[in-house]
Amino acid sequence: MSDSGIHIPHHAHHDHEANSLDQWVAIFTAILAALGAVLSYQGSHLMNEVLLQKNEAVLMKAHATDQWNYYQAVSTKTHLMELAKTLAPADKTSGFNSEITKYKAQKAKIKVDAEKYEQASAKANAEAARLSAPHEKMALAIILFQIAVALASVTALTKRAWLMSVASICALAGIGLWGYGLAML
Repeated sequence: MSDSGIHIPHHAHHDHEANSLDQWVAIFTAILAALGAVLSYQGSHLMNEVLLQKNEAVLMKAHATDQWNYYQAVSTKTHLMELAKTLAPADKTSGFNSEITKYKAQKAKIKVDAEKYEQASAKANAEAARLSAPHEKMALAIILFQIAVALASVTALTKRAWLMSVASICALAGIGLWGYGLAML
């Protein structure tokens, strides 16, 4: 009997293909782990910047609130002086005018300071929002890297090479999101 028409797969050839796939999976996973570490560092650094800007916004808002409270107190003093001037006898009103003028000048300066702090708070909030959008892209990129590593692991276990293609697509999408996030900065 001749077995020339029957193809029997050579076991050694199959093992070489499996080992080659395992090597590619290992290299792919190592590259993604390194990229993921860099991406994670950049994302953490960016989130620290977002938090710093948010803290600055809160601090400036607190200063603005303090100034507005001070403005209200001086405004109350002004009104009391005006009331006292109205109620006092005509010969006793001379000192009230200078106090009213002093308080009105203080109110103008306090209002400028309060508005300055309000603007600084709004600017810090805007910067935090600007930095937050790229961070979201980077977080999604990390998720795609993790999915790609998981798919690569399944590829190594099941020897299904097509899964490596899906893992590669996830990795490329992650790299694209990472680049988009960096471009937003």
